[in-house]
Amino acid sequence: MTIQWFPGHMTRARRQIEDKLKLIDVAIELLDARIPMSSRNPMVDDILKGKPRLVLLNKSDLADPAITADWVKYFTDQGLKALPIDANTGTGVKEILPLCKELMSAKIETQIRKGINPRAIRGLIVGIPNVGKSTLINQLAGRKIANTGDKPGVTKGQQWIKFGTDMDLLDTPGILWPKFDDQNVGMKLAATGAIKEEILHLDDIAFHTIRYMAEYYGERLQERYGIKELPADNENPNEVIEVMEAIGRKRGAIVSGGRVDLEKTSLLFLRELRSGKLGRVSLEVPEEYL
Repeated sequence: MTIQWFPGHMTRARRQIEDKLKLIDVAIELLDARIPMSSRNPMVDDILKGKPRLVLLNKSDLADPAITADWVKYFTDQGLKALPIDANTGTGVKEILPLCKELMSAKIETQIRKGINPRAIRGLIVGIPNVGKSTLINQLAGRKIANTGDKPGVTKGQQWIKFGTDMDLLDTPGILWPKFDDQNVGMKLAATGAIKEEILHLDDIAFHTIRYMAEYYGERLQERYGIKELPADNENPNEVIEVMEAIGRKRGAIVSGGRVDLEKTSLLFLRELRSGKLGRVSLEVPEEYL
């Protein structure tokens, strides 16, 4: 399956970002802590053209904390500042402005030496759809400014938002590349809800995710769904389907003849995964990208 999703407003958003880059001091790149690299737009380095950057690992409350710590080290080793946050509760959000000031410290010190009163730092928030940009904006502002939603593509305009006298932020719609060359990337984005469900085969997404969890978080599946035996061979699709069917029976997703409704099972499973009912789960690790 090839996933394609590139609404027209995203094409315009890229052009708008490129037009405003000359006004920007710092880029704030918002990633999903569960899938940092898969949720990272591969065009972002080209778009931002070397601007100082702060990487925020959002939804860290849903991600495996040990693996998130590994991701922070990974980005630090790449020469980037990285910070786990939870935009919903505000965890880590207060550290954003000090880190942006740190990124701009050399420029600010130069301005002070020249007798120039430093202006507010101008920041640009970039992220794929449904990664939490609007929620972060509202959290920073302490009030609702940006629209939020649980479906990708909800923020469609661009606006400057002032945070006191220290920082102005430009909120931008997320930019998602037009075609996923790596099937696994598309699957992980779909599993976490970054892609609209209407265009997906849910059973494919659930199959891929259950196979991964059976290998790395097998005890979670056993505890939540009462699964007695995990696949002895994760590459054997029949064994993974047996786990899916066990989940379906546990959730009562049965159709005529006693068969398991795999599509309904997939939807129920993915909803539980996304809401954290399966615990804190990360779907990729830095070692895959070294």
